[in-house]
Parts: sequence; structure tokens; C-alpha cells
Amino acid sequence: MIQPRFKDSPHFRNFWENGNGKLLIEFSAAEVSFKDFEQYASFFYHVDETGDDVVKDVYFTKKFHEASREIEGYIRNGVSENDNIPESVKKLFSETQKTPDWLDYNLLKSGAELCMRSNLDSLISLRDYCLIGGYDYAYLNKPLIVTEALKKGAVKRLSETLDFWVNVTRYNALEIHAKGYEFAIKTRLIHSYARLSIKKHYKDWDTENWGEPINSWDMMATYIGFSLVFLHSLQKLGNTFSPEEEQGIFHLWKYVGYLLGIPEQLLPDDKKQATEYFYLWTSIQPPSDKDSVLLAHSLLDESLENPILKFEFQRKNLRYLHICCTWFLLDDEVCKRLQIPEVSNKLLFPKSKILFNRIYDRLVSRDSRIKRGNKDQMKVLKDYLNITKNSNFH
Repeated sequence: MIQPRFKDSPHFRNFWENGNGKLLIEFSAAEVSFKDFEQYASFFYHVDETGDDVVKDVYFTKKFHEASREIEGYIRNGVSENDNIPESVKKLFSETQKTPDWLDYNLLKSGAELCMRSNLDSLISLRDYCLIGGYDYAYLNKPLIVTEALKKGAVKRLSETLDFWVNVTRYNALEIHAKGYEFAIKTRLIHSYARLSIKKHYKDWDTENWGEPINSWDMMATYIGFSLVFLHSLQKLGNTFSPEEEQGIFHLWKYVGYLLGIPEQLLPDDKKQATEYFYLWTSIQPPSDKDSVLLAHSLLDESLENPILKFEFQRKNLRYLHICCTWFLLDDEVCKRLQIPEVSNKLLFPKSKILFNRIYDRLVSRDSRIKRGNKDQMKVLKDYLNITKNSNFH
């Protein structure tokens, strides 16, 4: 059985005693301890078997594009007991087409509205806190490294993450057969496909230390990134949110996590639970290694490679702004481990952002902010999708 092996390490203690971990405890009133550690630790070796069975029965028995087309048909039209299809497919879709008793559509709506209303701050939070901060957890990144995600480049990876995030956070996106639901199911099967490929081709995978590839506990941590860490980042950037919006964010990601096959007991209902779960998980993760640094730098340099902005000086400036936000949102110690470059006046942009948000909040109605945010986020997504479609970012 795995132990909280890094609980006395400097990186763990500094994070929870002096860094963002301490702020998360204050933000959420969490009571952190190791008393429930064993209850959760087994999920480090637990995977989504239902998803894996579908991949074995559908993707591994025919050409990839044929399998994808077949799955799309099930997502859009549903399946019934009488269909002549593999049992694994029936199981996956009978589970995901049945809405859980706890699902509350009003809360999903509040969560989606907060994601849209926070406009570009949402995207800054995802990129400069959730994504790059996640790179500090060395074992969490191993699947990315062994599947050679670095070679695909950060533009492609960002565009995929953005495509997923935007599509699951719109109005009614998660209704059965709707676009967000489709993204959740497809992402679930991509995870299974990647996991089975790693197990088949990568003989050096260190299950004891790294857990199963893309295991349920790591998935929980990733989804806490989209809820707890995301909210904390919005708050740091001077955004305010109502109790209902906050509850909505957790509810939205709980449902997305459920569709993705994460066990329900790993999906937190609120920030207190999320922080307590996250505390346990971080105790098994070592700090950044050389792969983490490569991933972080690949993300920072994405601004320079990305042709959305026409001129080099604009691209350099965008990279500078992301670096400023990364230093502002992450702990200095994490930034140093990830070798984030030092830049001058790094607090100027984040501090002006906070001021701007306070004024904007007072002057512009909530409805207008939601509409504007949705429009701006859709535009960023469209730009990214055009680039990855029309270029060699494959």
C-alpha cells in the first residue's frame, strides 16, 4: 500500500505551510490531516475499466477513424438494450445516459455562467495557474512525457484543453447528446486509449511509484484544478463570485468527472472537501523534475510559436504577460523549480488586472459580462482551432 511518502519533504511542507496550499486552506476552511489517507490511496492503482473495455472492443478491433465514427453515433443517438453492440458499450452508455439523482441543472447553469462571466481571466487561470502549476507534480506528468506530448507542442495541447473546457462550460452543454457531453465521453475514451497504449508499449512504466497511467486519483487532482484551483485563481485576480456560482463550479466539474468515469467518492462537493482531498494527493507527488521544466517552457514559448498574433513584438509581449501572471499566481518556489524566467515589473499587469476587475464589476451588469465573456472565449477558441487545422501543429 502506498504511503504519504513526501509529507515531510520541503516542497510539500512549504506549499501547505507558507505557499498557495496555506492560502487554499484559508480560502476553504479545510481541516487537513492524513486520517483518511488509506481510503483514497488505493485509487492511485484504480482505472476506468469501463472505458478501457470499450477501447478494447471498438478501437482495437477496427481502424481508428471507423471506431471514432461508431462511438460518435452512440454519443449522438444513444444506445438501447436491444442493440447488437458490445456489452462494454452498452454499459458505458447506460451509465452516462442516466443522470445521477444528485444532478442539479440550476447549479450547472451557475457554474457555466461563472466560467463565461470571468472572460479572459478564466483562460489566464487555466493556463498560468492550473496547467503550469500542475507541471510541478512530477509523477502526474509521466503519461504526457511517455506519449511524447512534448513533440506535439504546446499549441496543439492548449487548443485541445481549451476546446474541451469551453465546450463543457456553456449553457446546457452537459445534457445527454449535447456537445459538452460528447466532449466528456470522447475525452474519457482518449484517456483509456492512452493508458492501454502506455501499458502495451512502455515497458519501463513504474506503477509502484507513478500509479497506474492516468489513474483515478490523478484524475481527481486534475479536476480539482478545474474547480478549486481555478476559483482560487479568479479570486487572486480580483474577481468576486456568489456562493451559488461557487457551488455551481464544483457541481459542474463533479458531473463532468462523473461522465469521465472518475469514482463519485473522489468528486468533491465544495472547496473544503476539495482542499482536503488535494492535500492527501499532493503527499505522494515529488516536486518538478527535468520533464516538468520542459513542459513549463514549452507552454511559455507557445506564445512565440503561435501565429494568432501577427507581429513578433506582440507575441513577445504576450509571453511576458503570461510570465507575470505565472509569478503572481504560483508560489515563488514553484516558479523557481520550473525555471520560470525572471522579468521586470512583474506585478504591474496582475495588479492592474485586479483594479480593472473591481471597476468593471461595478459598471457592467452580470448578464452583459456573461454574454461578452462567452463571445470572447469563443473567439479565442476559434482562433486556436483555425491554427491547428491550417498548420503543421499535429
